[in-house]
Amino acid sequence: MTLSARDYLLWVAVPYVALAVCVVGLIWRYRYDKFGWTTRSSQLYENRLLRLGSPLFHYGIVFVFFGHVIGLVIPESWTEKIGISESVYHAASFSLGAIAGIATVLGLLILIYRRRTVGPVFSATTRNDKIMYVLLGLTLALGLGATLYGNLTGHPHNYRADIAPWFRSIFYFQPEPELMAEAPLGFQLHALAACALFAFWPFSRLVHVFSAPIGYLSRPYVVYRSRDARTLGATPPRRGWERV
Repeated sequence: MTLSARDYLLWVAVPYVALAVCVVGLIWRYRYDKFGWTTRSSQLYENRLLRLGSPLFHYGIVFVFFGHVIGLVIPESWTEKIGISESVYHAASFSLGAIAGIATVLGLLILIYRRRTVGPVFSATTRNDKIMYVLLGLTLALGLGATLYGNLTGHPHNYRADIAPWFRSIFYFQPEPELMAEAPLGFQLHALAACALFAFWPFSRLVHVFSAPIGYLSRPYVVYRSRDARTLGATPPRRGWERV
């Protein structure tokens, strides 16, 4: 296959630029904006819709993430060696992935509806948040749509034969753009939307994904001392109940 300059731009340059912006942006954000490294929770403004949409979105996106890790990182030959045929793998990944994807999209729609209809939450929504929701929703919709379309039409695409090797080749620093250039348009758009999302990631509230309270495991206990003279040894403690 003869590759054009556009193929090299889309499937070599764009992924590396997105990856570089993501890594450098995360480092910059951590060094210069630690106080902004937060989700800016709006739970105090409204809780009913949040309790419904947040679990759907967060649990769904976790399963979507691990599904992508298994499908893109683990080669097809590895699963075949342990006795998992491609048909069995595809059936399991499609059923679980469809459930996770629909739950994620539904949760995101509820959160967007909440942010748009609840006055205080909408007032706290920044332009950055709106861009983030557009990129995140577009990436999810394109990925779910490409997967459902192929299966519902009876022509599912085996992304482990072209998209997964292309993805791994980026991290091997031996890119194979010809693999992605032959992929269906829906998956190509999904990959480009994901690149845009990851490039924007460090500059949005999505940075909280990389936060973990590891410091709590080793930090010393917080010691509280009273300034009341009676609790500082001036009077001996008494057993039993004391009159208030």
